[in-house]
Amino acid sequence: MNTLMVIIGAAIGSPARFLVDQYFRKFTDKPVGTFTVNILGSFLIGLTFGSTERWHDFLAIGFAGAFTTWSTFIVDLYLGYELKKYKVVALNLAASIGFGLLAAYLGYNLVS
Repeated sequence: MNTLMVIIGAAIGSPARFLVDQYFRKFTDKPVGTFTVNILGSFLIGLTFGSTERWHDFLAIGFAGAFTTWSTFIVDLYLGYELKKYKVVALNLAASIGFGLLAAYLGYNLVS
């Protein structure tokens, strides 16, 4: 049953990531969509950290695992660097790590 929960979560998370990213691309060429899904995913992982195994498998591993995206984050950083947008790269890196940790912490403490 746990594998099925991961599969269902991932099947929902991946299209949700695509939709969020496409929405923000209408307004900016900055990696706001990737930032948003990574922060929301960090919060969800924090929320489900102490929950039942089924919810953790569905939300944290399945949904958040497919919703968040390390590879896109790294490509955004690389492309910004190649385009010499150093301030944007530094801001994205610092904000993503800082707010990601904060979101996970808040989610975890919300349910503890």
